[in-house]
Amino acid sequence: MTESLPGPLLKTDLLGRVKTPAARRERILNEFEQSGTSGVKFAELVGVKYQTFATWVQQRKRRRAGPSKGKIPKAPAATVRWLEAVVGKTADPTADSSLPVLLPGGARLELTCAAQLPLAAALVRALEKSSASC
Repeated sequence: MTESLPGPLLKTDLLGRVKTPAARRERILNEFEQSGTSGVKFAELVGVKYQTFATWVQQRKRRRAGPSKGKIPKAPAATVRWLEAVVGKTADPTADSSLPVLLPGGARLELTCAAQLPLAAALVRALEKSSASC
């Protein structure tokens, strides 16, 4: 006389780990998304180690992300950040004054008179365009 087992037998790999069929994984993940329960608690409720469950969730997110096929996206190129600077008149008009401008890659530009501002702005715009096209 054979006993009726609750549900199908689960296959194991060579290390004795239970192999969960893809269809069951998808049902579990669907239930998780609808449950509102934390991942840790839900994994405990369904009898799966949390690390395994977290891997399933991550793989599903990557599949849904589309054609990137799980690759980490490139970080966007550094954008130009503008800083407004107000330069007041110095007490000593003969004093040597300048405005340093730090550029990407460590380059430094030093403006010594207001006539240089349009050239500096054009340079920064050109650098911004060249970094956006890379």
